[in-house]
Amino acid sequence: MAALKIVFATRNEGKVREITQMLTSTGMELVSLNHFPSLPEIVEDGKTYLENALKKARIISQATGEIVLADDSGLEVAALGGEPGIHSARYAGEGASDEENNALLLSRLKGVPPSERNASFRCALVLFGTEGRYQTFEGRWDGLIIDEARGTNGFGYDPIFLWPEMNMTAAELPSEVKNTVSHRGRAFAELKNYLLTEKNKPGRSAVR
Repeated sequence: MAALKIVFATRNEGKVREITQMLTSTGMELVSLNHFPSLPEIVEDGKTYLENALKKARIISQATGEIVLADDSGLEVAALGGEPGIHSARYAGEGASDEENNALLLSRLKGVPPSERNASFRCALVLFGTEGRYQTFEGRWDGLIIDEARGTNGFGYDPIFLWPEMNMTAAELPSEVKNTVSHRGRAFAELKNYLLTEKNKPGRSAVR
C-alpha cells in the first residue's frame, strides 16, 4: 500500500525529518512546503494556537489540493499573564532572534522569585483533509523559567525553560527524551495514535 502523502506546513526540512521519525509506522509520507513554491503568504492573526494552525492548514490545503498538517506553539508564563503566548516567535518584534526574545522575557521577569516562574509550552496540531474535514491535537509541557541559558540542543526559549523532573532545560535534554515529554512530542503522539487507529479500521482512511 502506498504511503499517505501529507504536506507539513513548514519549509524546515530538519523539522520534517524529526516529525517523520515521531510518526513511524503510521503509513505517512511527509513533504515540506518547499515542494510548493507558489503558495500564498499566510498572516498568523489568530487569537489561539489552534486558530493559527487551522488557518495555515486550510489555506495550504486549498492551494495544493493535498492533505495538510500544520502546527502552532508558544510559551506561556503565569507571572506575565500568559505572555508571550501566541506572540512567542516575535515577542521582541518581527524578525527578533531567539536571544532577543529570551532577553526580553527575562527582563520582564526581573525580581520574580523562582517559585513564581511557572511556565508552559503549548502546541496545537491540525490535520486538514482535502474535503475540508479536520482533526485537532494539543500538547502541554510544564516547567520553570531560569535566568541563565543552559544547553545547546534546542531553540527558541528552550535554554531558559527548566524541566524540574530532570533538573535540565529543554536545550539540555537528549532529543529522544525531549520528543517524548515535550508539548510537541505529546501532541504528535496523539496524532500518531489517531492515525494508527484509523489505519487499522477496515475500509477507512484517516483523512481525505
